[in-house]
Amino acid sequence: MTAATAPTSAAARLPVAVQLTGFGTLLRLAWRRDRILVPSSVLGLVLFSVGSAQATLALYPTDEAAATGLASVLANPAIVALYGPVAAPTADALAVFKTVMLGAFLVGVLALVVVRRHTRTEEDEGRLELLGAGVVGRWAPLAAAVTLATAAVVAASAVSALGLAALGMDPAGSVAFGVAWLAAGLASVGVAAVVVQLASTTRGAGGLGFGALGGFFALRAVADSADAGSPVHALAWLSPLGWAGRVEAYGADRQWVIVLGVVALVAGVLTALRVLDRRDLGAGVLPVRAGPRRAAPRLAGPLGLLTRLARGTIIGWVVGMVLGGLLVGSLLGAVADMGRDPAVTDLLEKLGGASGGVFEDIYVATEIHFVTAAVAAVATALVLRLVAAERSGQGEVVLSTPIGRLRWYGAHLALPLVLTAVLMALLGAVVGLVGPLATAQAPTFGESLAASVAALPVVWVMTGVAGLLAGALPQYAPFAWGVLLVAFLVSEVGSLTDLPAWLLDASPFTHLSTLPVTPFEPVPALVLTGVALGLMALGGLAYRRRDAA
Repeated sequence: MTAATAPTSAAARLPVAVQLTGFGTLLRLAWRRDRILVPSSVLGLVLFSVGSAQATLALYPTDEAAATGLASVLANPAIVALYGPVAAPTADALAVFKTVMLGAFLVGVLALVVVRRHTRTEEDEGRLELLGAGVVGRWAPLAAAVTLATAAVVAASAVSALGLAALGMDPAGSVAFGVAWLAAGLASVGVAAVVVQLASTTRGAGGLGFGALGGFFALRAVADSADAGSPVHALAWLSPLGWAGRVEAYGADRQWVIVLGVVALVAGVLTALRVLDRRDLGAGVLPVRAGPRRAAPRLAGPLGLLTRLARGTIIGWVVGMVLGGLLVGSLLGAVADMGRDPAVTDLLEKLGGASGGVFEDIYVATEIHFVTAAVAAVATALVLRLVAAERSGQGEVVLSTPIGRLRWYGAHLALPLVLTAVLMALLGAVVGLVGPLATAQAPTFGESLAASVAALPVVWVMTGVAGLLAGALPQYAPFAWGVLLVAFLVSEVGSLTDLPAWLLDASPFTHLSTLPVTPFEPVPALVLTGVALGLMALGGLAYRRRDAA
C-alpha cells in the first residue's frame, strides 16, 4: 500500500519526507505537460503589461500630459470600480492603470488552472490513482502543482517588472507592479489548493475557484468605489485583488504587501494538506448532489446533455453579458470628456480598429473588440470538452448508444455556436437599451445590436480552430488557447508596434467589423464564416476516422 492511497489516519502520521516522496518526478512531469501552456501564458501577460504601458507612454510622455489628459475620466467611479484607483497623477502610474487589476485577475486565473489541472483533474481521470500505485507520497501531487503554479506567477510578475523598467519607467515602481501581481497570484495559488480539496469534481473546483476570484473582484470594486477613509473603502484589504490596488505601483509603492500574499499562500497550502489527509482519494469534502432517478426528455440527445452539463457556464456568462452591457452602456454618458483628448481617440481607434466616427461609436466598437475575445474563449472551452469527455470515459458511454460520432462532435460545436450568438446579441441589446438613456450621442438599439452580432464570424473562426484540433489532434487541443491568445495580441499590439502586414492579416481579429463606426462589410464576414465552417468540417472528418482516446 502506497502513501498516496493509504488510510488517512495512517497517512497523517507519516514523516514529511515520506509524504513528499516522488515530488521531484511529479514536478518534472507537470512541467513536461505544461511546457507550452505556462510559458505562453507568461509571455501573454508580459506582452499585455509592457505593450499597454508602452502605448500609453507614447500618448502621455510627461507627467503633466498624464495629469491633465485623463483626470476627469480616472475620477469616474465606474472606471475605478473596473480598473481600480490610479496610484498617482504621473505618466508611469497611468501607463499601468488598466493592467494592474486586470493582470492580477489573469494571474489568479493562471494559478487556479495550473493547480486544478495537476490535482483534481488527475484524480477525476484516474491518473493519480495509477501514479499512487508506485512510490508516491500523498502530498507530492499537490506540492508539485503548487510549486509549478507559484513558479508561473513569479515568472509573470518578475518578467513584467523587468519589462516595465526596461521601458525607462521608475525601477521602484516597476518592482511594486510585480509585487501587486505576485501578491494576488500567490494568494490565488493558496485558494486553488483549498478548493481542489473541497470539490469532488474538476468542474466543481473550477466553479469554486472562479467564484472566489469573482467575489474578490466584486469586493474590491465596491471598496474602491467608496470614499477614501470610509469603512467600506477599507474592505479592499480583505481581497487579494484589493491588495494589488493597495500596492499603488508608481505611487506609494507598498512593496511590503507581498507579505500578505506569502501568508495567504502558506495558510492555503497548510489548510489544503490538512483536508487532504482526511479525505479519500477521488472524493472531496463537498459531496456531489445526486440527480433525479429519471432523466428529463431534453437529455435524450447529445446537445441536451451538453447543455445541461454546461448550465453553470451558460448562466454565468449570460449574467456577465448583462452586467457588461450595463457597464458599457452607462459609461457612454461619462466618456464624452475622453473624446476631447485626440490622444485618447487615437488610442481607441487603434485598439478597436475603427476611425472616423463620433467618439461614443468608437468607444462601443473598442469594447466589443475586447468582449469578442472573451466570448471566443467561452467557445474554445466548450469545444475542448470533447477531448475531456474522451479522457474521462463519458464520450465512450455516449458513443456506445445509437448516437454516431459526427452527431457527438456536432453537438460540441453547436452549443458554442448558439451560445456565442446569444451572448453577443445580449450584449448589444443591453448596450442599445442603456446607452441612449445615458447620452443622446450613444448608438441606437439597432446599431449596438448589429455591431455585436457582426463580430460573430471572428468568434466562429476560433471555434473552428478548437474543433479542428479536438477532432484531428486531441493531444494538441490545448494549443487552441495559444492560437486565441496570439491572434488577439497580434490585433491589439500590432496596431501599436507596427507588426508586418501579413501577420496582422493572419489574425481574424484584424478583420473584425467596426460597426457602428463604419458600414458593415459583407465580404470579410463571409470569408471568415467560410473559414470557420471549413475548419469545423475538417475536424469532423478527422474525428470520424481517428481512434477515440
